[in-house]
Amino acid sequence: MMIHDITALAGRSKKRKRVGRGEGSGHGKQSGRGQKGASSRSGHASKRSFEGGQIPYFRRLPKFGFTNAAFKVQFWTVNVGDIIGHPSFKAGGEINRDALIKAGLVRDDSRDLKILGSLGKGQTGVKGKYNVTAARVTGPARKMFEDAGGKVNETGTRRDKNRGVDPNVPETKLKPKNLTKKLTRSTAGKKAKPAAAGDAE
Repeated sequence: MMIHDITALAGRSKKRKRVGRGEGSGHGKQSGRGQKGASSRSGHASKRSFEGGQIPYFRRLPKFGFTNAAFKVQFWTVNVGDIIGHPSFKAGGEINRDALIKAGLVRDDSRDLKILGSLGKGQTGVKGKYNVTAARVTGPARKMFEDAGGKVNETGTRRDKNRGVDPNVPETKLKPKNLTKKLTRSTAGKKAKPAAAGDAE
């Protein structure tokens, strides 16, 4: 028979730890709690995720979930002054995304094209005829091209097409106040309330 067999049959005989009995107890003057601080007081409990004050691991993880950032429409923007000042467009002609990429004014076709109405230093306006095709053309830019005898065709973005908005038809453009307006339920299907007995003549 081994000693562990005897002790297992005899049962547990270890005395409980008696703290707070001074240095002679073998647990030190502070009873193993150290000197001062929250952990030396009674009733102290720390969170499982507490890491000594630094940012916990669960807060360092990236957030995920639904976001509208993926649906943001991004444009390549080009000013009228940059277009008419470029040698490729001195005498007028077609202005579209492919032509601007070839001229080096737009990087690639990964975004929609938007033409802004700013002119460069010393430029007074558009002189030649241009046929402009872009997703968006600002009001001042459209006016300059059309006043010079050119044509402007706004194709709109994917978001415009989903909403049924045609940039060339001002009546279809949605105003900002209507974009977040909640739909109201129709009252046509509601039944009329029966008249009270006192209302009948």
